[in-house]
Amino acid sequence: MAALRKLLLPKSTSVVISNSVIFLSRRGIASKLFVGGLSFYTTEKALSEAFSQHGQVIEAKIVTDRVSDRSKGFGFVTYASEDEAEKALQEMNGKPLNGRVVFVDYAKPKTDAGGMPIARGPPEPPVEQ
Repeated sequence: MAALRKLLLPKSTSVVISNSVIFLSRRGIASKLFVGGLSFYTTEKALSEAFSQHGQVIEAKIVTDRVSDRSKGFGFVTYASEDEAEKALQEMNGKPLNGRVVFVDYAKPKTDAGGMPIARGPPEPPVEQ
């Protein structure tokens, strides 16, 4: 797959494999939405079905806790186009889903928070100028 990607695809193209579907997208074509306020019992399939009424859903992902494997109450939905994502945002924001009112917004890019800082000795003394 890596060799095929190098030969056939421009560098700005990414390959996303989701539910046995290969989706090629250039940066900016696919649009990801954040969905908050989900019921802990909402499944990825139910999330995908609810949002697919507003366009072609490429992926629906619910974020789960690593230890308990329970939903954290939010997830992400990726659409094939920005127009479909905009329509879903307008239609689904503030609407009930599985008994809870969900809040929809554009997903923000991941930032490297770094997690817990690692102590490596005493702090450096302040430099006076």
